[in-house]
Amino acid sequence: MLLKRPFLHRAVIFVTVLSGIVSACNHRETITAIAYVDPLVGTAASTTESAEKHSEAGSELKGQTFPAVGVPHGMTQWTPQTRASERKCIAPYYYRDSLFQGFRGSHWLSGSCTQDYGSVTIMPMTGALKVKAEERASLFHHANEKASPDYYSVYLDKYKITAEVSALSRASIMRFSSEDSDAIQFIVEPNSDEGEGYIEIDPAKKEIVGYNPAHRIYQGWGESAGFSGYFVAVFDTDFEHYGTWNGDSIQDKNIAATGAKSSVGAYVAVRPGIKEVHVKIGTSFTSIEGARKNLEAAITGWDFDAVRNESASTWNKALTKVEVKGSEESKKLFYTALYHAELLPRVFNDADGSYPEFGGSGKIMTATGYDYYDDFSMWDTYRAVHPLLTLLEPQSSGDMVKSLLTKADQGGWLPIFPCWNNYTAAMIGDHAIAMIGDALMKDIASDEMKRAYTIMRKNAFEVNTDTASYKDGKGRRALASYLQYGYIPLEDSVLESFHKREQVSRTLEYAYDDFVLSQVARKLGKNEDYKRLSQRAGNYKNVIDPAIGYARGRYADGKWIESFDSNAIRASYITEGSPFQYTWYVPQDIGGLIAVLGGKENFITKLDTFFDQRYYWHGNEPGHQTVYLYNHAGEPWKTQGRIHQIVEEEYSTGPGGLSGNEDGGQMSAWLAFNMIGIYPTCPGLPYYDLGTPFFEEVSIHTGTNTFTLKATNFKEGNKYIQSATLNGTPFNRTYLLHDEIVKGGTLILEMGSQPNKAWGSDPVYIP
Repeated sequence: MLLKRPFLHRAVIFVTVLSGIVSACNHRETITAIAYVDPLVGTAASTTESAEKHSEAGSELKGQTFPAVGVPHGMTQWTPQTRASERKCIAPYYYRDSLFQGFRGSHWLSGSCTQDYGSVTIMPMTGALKVKAEERASLFHHANEKASPDYYSVYLDKYKITAEVSALSRASIMRFSSEDSDAIQFIVEPNSDEGEGYIEIDPAKKEIVGYNPAHRIYQGWGESAGFSGYFVAVFDTDFEHYGTWNGDSIQDKNIAATGAKSSVGAYVAVRPGIKEVHVKIGTSFTSIEGARKNLEAAITGWDFDAVRNESASTWNKALTKVEVKGSEESKKLFYTALYHAELLPRVFNDADGSYPEFGGSGKIMTATGYDYYDDFSMWDTYRAVHPLLTLLEPQSSGDMVKSLLTKADQGGWLPIFPCWNNYTAAMIGDHAIAMIGDALMKDIASDEMKRAYTIMRKNAFEVNTDTASYKDGKGRRALASYLQYGYIPLEDSVLESFHKREQVSRTLEYAYDDFVLSQVARKLGKNEDYKRLSQRAGNYKNVIDPAIGYARGRYADGKWIESFDSNAIRASYITEGSPFQYTWYVPQDIGGLIAVLGGKENFITKLDTFFDQRYYWHGNEPGHQTVYLYNHAGEPWKTQGRIHQIVEEEYSTGPGGLSGNEDGGQMSAWLAFNMIGIYPTCPGLPYYDLGTPFFEEVSIHTGTNTFTLKATNFKEGNKYIQSATLNGTPFNRTYLLHDEIVKGGTLILEMGSQPNKAWGSDPVYIP
């Protein structure tokens, strides 16, 4: 549907994909969905009213995305680099920057405030040798920049060189074209803020190899992660001269350098007069030889366009699992969001299945029959990213479940926020349970259900009494207090966490996690566990003060904290939000929440106030389900109207088009779901709330089946559902079951400009 206000956007240069690209199924119309993707969205400061109102200064005013080139969930993603850092909260690329420092093979968590790791940068140049990133950098202009999921190119004003890159999961290819006859030189730098990189040149092989040791973040900050980012770069041209640098010391003809708290790198130059040079780079987390094998398995020749075509075809296969009919602007919004939602988690194993053991031992393991994934921004992504993948990518989702279970086997506990292939205990909750449980309830990885339940149950029932491993991030934070009181009291400061205190938010999120686990217990016939976990799922009532109707800090003796402001951002017992925002976080028992807040009428009045007074904050995740609470209170037309308002105010196709950090794809997954017209309000229950259509027609391809949502009388302003039919039968409920979508069918929605308050009177999904 056309949005009311124009989108803030720049002139986006879309890539024309080769005509040979075909969609995944022969019966499907061939479309080039990749042409609607703009990877530069989210690379600039957010321009939305909500972000300016609610976010703190700094990175949260930016989407923190980067123009990632590769394939969905690729091991290494290639990006233009405008910031030479692997420091926390510094993305490799910012739209406002004007100096290009090279192409970086990056493991940045899209949209995050974390840090890159194991990266390598390659920069072409002419003239006097400059090795430091800021000194070698070239001015570039966005008018001479082309960005697409399969390809990025830029013209470097300083050197009169056109630099291009395309990539697959574990390997990339670059093409550098010079306008003059000066010798092209290349800087190859294994980035390391710790100064521990290694590099080596083999002139006979026209090859540069190296590695960059990865370091942990959050728990174990600065310690070795137990692996490195390895690379092999092969050139199609002989080296005329070469050398290395270490800190400020440049050593001509030297072939190897090791960092000792200093930056290191290599430089090579080709013969003058050569105007085009190709470079292929393989990457790995296991070894240099692993990187070489990954390169050989992925790219056999020097055909740049063939690699680009393969990357584009892979993206189109993923993106066209949802096909839409609507305005060009809406397609740009939607497919860019779908692209961002498909970047993480990343494949972590080599082509032969090899990967470093979880937890930093350095031992090399083998994933047999599945891909091993890492970098789960779990507090963010369990909400919509993983439910989107369970719907569109069930095979990959199953591999992600197996990866999480493998981590638990290798480390002893199910990780909470596994990144850098280690425990972190970042953020709050225990949401690997939510992700795994949601997949199991949708019959994904069902052969792992008993194993998964045993592993998840340990996190939920066993207090880790080993001080060292608990500090290392193993075990649910503050579980002893939670089990003793039914909530986490203010006296427990949860010191062995990156996010300390935040007791009320933790309680609310643990209650939800316990609910998801209860559903798996019930499915397995674990009746006693089901009863206990179901009771614990009601612990949210222990931190919502019924006298005032808000989530509120509570002491061990049951008394509520006296000083209270429902709209205080960053109250010590709330995570990244306000008590008002977190009061709505009871996705597992919305009917119970309605009762706690004084019944339906009071509930709706409070919800209206929340939105009308602009207390809703879309730029952070805890409230992403809140707009759907109207569905559960019998007024779905308010959900329909407010969704349009959120999309109009919070998203655009410009560089500042994301409100707050993208957070591993969650902001975009919310948009993708809502533009389809559905949303997983409570992952762990196999249903989706109905929203409102943004397209005339949406087709979701699930294997050999297709589910279609059609909107009749679809035009601007018609955002309210008047009536509906499902497979020709009158349809009067505000949700769809997962199986209804997966098995295929057609939902037809008759739209109108005014609410039909009679539609949607059936009760919402109750397990």
